[in-house]
Amino acid sequence: MISKSSSEFQKYVLDKMTFSAFSEKNCIIYKNPSRPELGCFIKYSREGYYDFGIGDYTIPEDFSLSFDHKDELIRFGTVYKGITKFKIENNPVSSFTPSSFFVVEKGIKGKQIWKKGQHFHGAEISIYKKYFDEVVFPNFPDSINFDAFIGNYTYKYLPLEIVSIIQQLQVLNNKNALTPIYLESKILEALAIITNEIFSSPENSFTNQINYGEVKIGKNRKVTLTTSDINAIQKAHDILTKEACNPPTIKELSKRVFLNEQKLKAGFASHYHMSIGEYTNSIRMAMAENLLSTTDLTIEEISKKVGYNYCGNFVKMFKKVHGKTPLAFRKSK
Repeated sequence: MISKSSSEFQKYVLDKMTFSAFSEKNCIIYKNPSRPELGCFIKYSREGYYDFGIGDYTIPEDFSLSFDHKDELIRFGTVYKGITKFKIENNPVSSFTPSSFFVVEKGIKGKQIWKKGQHFHGAEISIYKKYFDEVVFPNFPDSINFDAFIGNYTYKYLPLEIVSIIQQLQVLNNKNALTPIYLESKILEALAIITNEIFSSPENSFTNQINYGEVKIGKNRKVTLTTSDINAIQKAHDILTKEACNPPTIKELSKRVFLNEQKLKAGFASHYHMSIGEYTNSIRMAMAENLLSTTDLTIEEISKKVGYNYCGNFVKMFKKVHGKTPLAFRKSK
């Protein structure tokens, strides 16, 4: 079988998952009531314009699907768990590991593979060209367009503000409080952030993922980042994402990715627009925000879960980032 559209692709996958649709007030939950261990997929949608999906499911059997999609859309989100293997026409086989991502699909063609027992957990927003043509461009003509990005290329980094928006939407979903008007407001906010990022400078968080250029080390020294260096930096990013609560030292990380410490630090800051320490701290704070919003754990328990040995240090850092203590943040939710 060859799927001809992204909606057909999704329907095929949900069928293979043995999921049935159950309508809720603002969303549709896809699940198999007789096999709850398979998890579920939750979909919020303004039909034909955009979707917001949250997946937390386990693949029941091996399957694959070829696709030849004519529709144009932008997809971005965060994958917390699960490795996806796919092949885009005229490109080598690729795999996508847990990370944030952004892709503009234009006539995409290829094949994707799923394996029994694989567990996937993530969330993504899909915005179709129809929404840009009928809603965004008529009202905001200076917004981003599809030509601002390389088509069918997966950018493996999103600005932290976008990641935070996706986390906010998930928190509201967990509380059964995500409404259509709030979802659309956040989609527009995400587009505004991406637009500002693209137009802020020719060297932004998207172009820098392709045009690697030089990085400055010290006061006067510049070095060129090779493809090998970028791969090492991205591997370091993956390690830090996975081990944010107990991150390796710069020295240990340097050895693990086979890149010297100076180039690793400078390259990471250039590639991801923040230092290694800032990145691990942002992950910790995002985890803490989620735990404060969705659990009854004490502040001390949350502090330990996100890697702080001393609760006081956690409270101090959380207040620095959010402008309020963890307890005040929880009370405001």
